[in-house]
Amino acid sequence: MSVLHKNKSFAALLAVVTGGIGLHRFYLRGLADKWGWLHAASLLGVAAVFAVWPKADPYFLLLPLILSILVGTLEALVLGLMPDEKWDARFNAGSGKQSHSSWPLAFVLVAGLMFGAFGLIATIARLFDLLYTGGIYG
Repeated sequence: MSVLHKNKSFAALLAVVTGGIGLHRFYLRGLADKWGWLHAASLLGVAAVFAVWPKADPYFLLLPLILSILVGTLEALVLGLMPDEKWDARFNAGSGKQSHSSWPLAFVLVAGLMFGAFGLIATIARLFDLLYTGGIYG
């Protein structure tokens, strides 16, 4: 039985773009991945926060999804920086092909790092604004 070869650049891009709902985890490990379902449950977390506290600041409503997106961005960096040999041993053991990372992966990692750093700084800044000033600055 042949196993499909999983592309590291695509997995990292999927983690940056859709990391908040865990599509990269399902791409790599299938639907049985518990951590992927935890990412997907962040959408249910948003719904639960809205059900409990409907007049909350939008930041608090989206906080479960924001945290899941930040974790997905970190996972993109971990996946993309993994050596090709280790990548193939972990995700392409039965595919019969070898991975060769190139420039598109570097662009995905730089974009993911920029997006993740901006998101983390913005999340922390908004949290402190809400906690210490009551949201007076936005």
